[in-house]
Amino acid sequence: MSAGWRPPGGESGLVMGASTREAYGDALVELGRERPEVVVLDADLSASTQTRKFARVFPERFFNAGIAEQNMVGMAAGLALAGKLPFASSFAVFLPGRCYDQVRLAICYQDLAVKLVATHGGITVGEDGASHQALEDLALARALPNLTVLVPADAVEARQATLAAADWPGPVYLRLGRPAVPALFEDGHRLVIGRAQTLLEGADVTLAACGIMLSRALDAAAELAAEGVSAAVMNVSTLKPLDTVALVEAARRTGALVTAEEHSVIGGLGSAVAEVLAEHYPVPVIRVGVEDRFGKSGPPGELMEHFGLTATAIARAARQALARKR
Repeated sequence: MSAGWRPPGGESGLVMGASTREAYGDALVELGRERPEVVVLDADLSASTQTRKFARVFPERFFNAGIAEQNMVGMAAGLALAGKLPFASSFAVFLPGRCYDQVRLAICYQDLAVKLVATHGGITVGEDGASHQALEDLALARALPNLTVLVPADAVEARQATLAAADWPGPVYLRLGRPAVPALFEDGHRLVIGRAQTLLEGADVTLAACGIMLSRALDAAAELAAEGVSAAVMNVSTLKPLDTVALVEAARRTGALVTAEEHSVIGGLGSAVAEVLAEHYPVPVIRVGVEDRFGKSGPPGELMEHFGLTATAIARAARQALARKR
């Protein structure tokens, strides 16, 4: 078992914590106090992205671009060229979705140290429905050269991801969520960009997860343990650069993997892991995520059940992977 995280306690399981977007807002204020070059931009969604926390403390370093995400990206690029450290935020469906070309050319092509932070990723946006549920953003971000892609699992890790992004020399895409999530990590937890973290050791199958699905993977491991299956659980908070060494070692050790993400099974964590293992150490890989379809309106918990983003689905996939391994 890895240090720095809270194992489930008692019948209540993991304790709910803050949302990752709330932790991001707090981390921005922390960065603003430490680094005068930090500036924050938003596309008229600061109450939702939580960048309003920074705006209240540093109004002269906050820029509301209005409902004009493409312009916001251009502004962020200009501020980076002027020596500032910009954090630009919107919903994941708009960033990178609505301004992909601007992100590609103004930021990634020039390898600028702009930090693109998208909240409201995945289907847990809930009742806002398919138009606002980004299930393709990680695929878009992973495909862009120079762009680092982070998906923290809880509030503590979201703070760490924000601080790590500030220190990272190039552009970063940081994906956050809307709802409160289980508190997995202790305050001393450290997110290292490019490194996956094994939370539970196991011998039979590896459950590799990111974001909100990490808590589900831990629950799945407990379900499998009751059946005599030893499942390792890996937190893959960096989708790019992917920790190839850790994933290949997991494949060697357990011989089968399951990936779990609140994203399409196409182009996200599952695709990234399958690509690496197909090239370096082929083993059965089962992807748990949203199949090739759009989301729909509904309460977040019900949507997670509807789309199969549950501990039960992960455990089922693990059994399938084990059968293929045999």
